[in-house]
Amino acid sequence: MKAFGFNSNDSEAVLFEQATPQPSGKDLLVKIDAIAVNPVDTKVKAGISEPLSTPKIVGWDASGTVIAIGDKVELFKVGDKVFSAGDVTRPGCYASHQLVDERVVGHAPTSLTAEESAAMPLTSITAWEALYSRLKITADQDAGKNILIIGAAGGVGSIAIQLAKITKLNVIATASRAESEQWCQKLGADYVINHHSDLIVQYRTLGIKDPDYILCLNDIDRHFSAMTELIAPQGMICSIVGCQEKHDLDRLKSKSAGLVWEFMFTRPMFKTDDMIAQHHLLNDIAQLLDDGILISTLTNTIGPMTSATISDAHQQLLSGTTLGKLALTAIE
Repeated sequence: MKAFGFNSNDSEAVLFEQATPQPSGKDLLVKIDAIAVNPVDTKVKAGISEPLSTPKIVGWDASGTVIAIGDKVELFKVGDKVFSAGDVTRPGCYASHQLVDERVVGHAPTSLTAEESAAMPLTSITAWEALYSRLKITADQDAGKNILIIGAAGGVGSIAIQLAKITKLNVIATASRAESEQWCQKLGADYVINHHSDLIVQYRTLGIKDPDYILCLNDIDRHFSAMTELIAPQGMICSIVGCQEKHDLDRLKSKSAGLVWEFMFTRPMFKTDDMIAQHHLLNDIAQLLDDGILISTLTNTIGPMTSATISDAHQQLLSGTTLGKLALTAIE
């Protein structure tokens, strides 16, 4: 098979060939039709500490076709169209083929292009798990409550806004540019404020109740003080970004508020008992997309996978100004 990989943390993606892996157990062999890029791609590349003899294949967002299955596969058959984010501990999707455990794979939406489908898995899993598994939001109990989504114009935020509205929450999104503000409004945000300015002042100027939930998708160190001030009594904060600084968690104590983390690779990394939940939620996402309730967050297809297009995509990610998701088509 063909693949693009990185020999070091400062190298360009190099095209190389290796034997096509064969599936066993619950693995599917997927022929890649399209991929999407995510910040985790650049972070894994940056983490290559020593030059590698075999390039490291990154990428954990893809759509494709099942061309072979392991002996314990129960959920898919050869020929099925699928989409998945895979497992960050295994080789990624910057390749012509990828092995992926069926329990973290969904049936691809039938109404979307390969690129539109590839843009969805990682961010959908992250947003879904953050809202429903970590914050434990339900439409029955939480309709009408407020959620503040910090850094809402990116990939995860673009899904989180839509899911929160489906769950009948009031969404206060943050964005830092006019075009990202418009993007959040298009996706259904009720209010948009600027996370480069004072969040407390801006939020309270809206004249609404403090947020019952906060989803932090951007620089928890910068926003920790504001989040702990704004969160409602007995509220919950979820972050997908880690702390680089120490913070005083006692700021949450008097409110009996909580802080939880979301890392969408937890289930596949640790082979948790509920790992198959990602299969089910991806199928639910596909149905919402096919029903027109969710929209794909793809904003740009750069072209087929090449060293140049991968570099372009990574530079756009690192700029911190991307809206939605960026996709690449299969290796030619």
